[in-house]
Amino acid sequence: MRLPEAFEEKMRLLLQEEYGRYLQCFEEPRHYGLRVNTNKISAEEFQKIAPWPLEPIPWIPNGFYYDGEQIQPAKHPYYFAGLYYLQEPSAMTPASRLPVEPGDFVLDVCAAPGGKATELGAKLYGTGMLVANDISNSRARGLLKNLELFGIGNVLVTSEEPGKLVPHFQEFFDKILIDAPCSGEGMFRKEKKMIRAWEEHGPEFFSGMQRSIVTQAADMLRPGGMLLYSTCTFDPRENEQIIEYLLQTCPDFEICEMEDYEGFSPGRPELTESRNRELEKTVRIFPHKMKGEGHFIALLKKNEPIDLERKREEAAGRKRTEATGRKRTEAAGRKRAEAAGRKKLPEELEEFLSGINCEIDRRRVELREERGYYMPEGMPELRGIRFLRSGLLLGELKKNRFEPGQALAMYLKKEDYGKVLDLSVEDARVIRYLKGETLDVGDLVPPKEKGWYLVCVDGYPLGFGKLSAQVLKNKYLPGWRWMS
Repeated sequence: MRLPEAFEEKMRLLLQEEYGRYLQCFEEPRHYGLRVNTNKISAEEFQKIAPWPLEPIPWIPNGFYYDGEQIQPAKHPYYFAGLYYLQEPSAMTPASRLPVEPGDFVLDVCAAPGGKATELGAKLYGTGMLVANDISNSRARGLLKNLELFGIGNVLVTSEEPGKLVPHFQEFFDKILIDAPCSGEGMFRKEKKMIRAWEEHGPEFFSGMQRSIVTQAADMLRPGGMLLYSTCTFDPRENEQIIEYLLQTCPDFEICEMEDYEGFSPGRPELTESRNRELEKTVRIFPHKMKGEGHFIALLKKNEPIDLERKREEAAGRKRTEATGRKRTEAAGRKRAEAAGRKKLPEELEEFLSGINCEIDRRRVELREERGYYMPEGMPELRGIRFLRSGLLLGELKKNRFEPGQALAMYLKKEDYGKVLDLSVEDARVIRYLKGETLDVGDLVPPKEKGWYLVCVDGYPLGFGKLSAQVLKNKYLPGWRWMS
């Protein structure tokens, strides 16, 4: 592989005697990984049902290597059931090292296509709220699909420049992840097209953007909250120097230690102007030291403001009254709940919801344009924000009937719904269902049974179908269907 001369010289200086080993890794095959969706199944249980050999990724509790030259996990029903996400092994590290806990309010600033956002959402186990943002509307649509496939309902998917989110989410989030747009040097081995992109837009192009994003995100993190910054590049202008800039701009931040792994390399403070030794707590991942591509990761905590008086003046200047931040959110939530309490749900929707065994708080159900949504608790006022989805799409009201949606099917567990068609993965009807075909299920249901059924594979939901006379009319979402 031909590498740009300027890049080779930089890496030679960065790696010194290790440079030869780094070059050798370009002759080695790339590594393929999948990450188990622990919102649906444990890593241990997935290993028991996995149809191919898996090797644990030692620094990712729910990550596994697979032989990408021999198998295609994206062409298996378990993929369509949202049991795992295909992701480069090193790219799993940022979300694994951000300590998200159930009940947190979490922001993924640059979230598409969803590899990190799906893990953050899975860690919430249906509590709190995940805001997943991407400035590209087309990429945000793919992000939304992956979140719905993973069964994550407590979500807000936005498509904004991060600065436009700040007024709505001032000191709002408990945890923030920034997988920043970068020059992609760590992906040269995996994607050769990244080399040409680097020659067009190198580190200097991205560093200004990264400085803007990281300070905007800092404004959205509450005191006591944690922020994880990551890139897939080696250049210090995009890595240590960005963290140095954040610490200088926002002195209430400090760098935190992360769960270690023997292949991690410490950050390089000597590549910054300040030479702050705290930067050694950041992590560099090199492909000649680990079975993964190149990455940089830094975990930071936001402390109480050092200058409380200055902070009060800033707060007054921005007019952060009770209508902003968490108080604003609580007020919006109360208003939404009061409105829901006054407005009775349509009978057909209420009838369907009564057949669901998991808790659905009716006060959090909203109707918009004949669609029903189940909103996360604490959803703020969204006026002025461009978003693709707020909450879980339950389904649509059509001519005095309710049709449950694909997102609801993926959100439910088998035991959450009374009428289930559970097919074995070996059953040919699984693929036929995923292709959108009508199914004969006379061997599974009595002759007079009818209504909406949740179709599962080995106990894991795939979607809904409408049963009549032992024939299931397929309601699998057309845009998700199995392509031969």
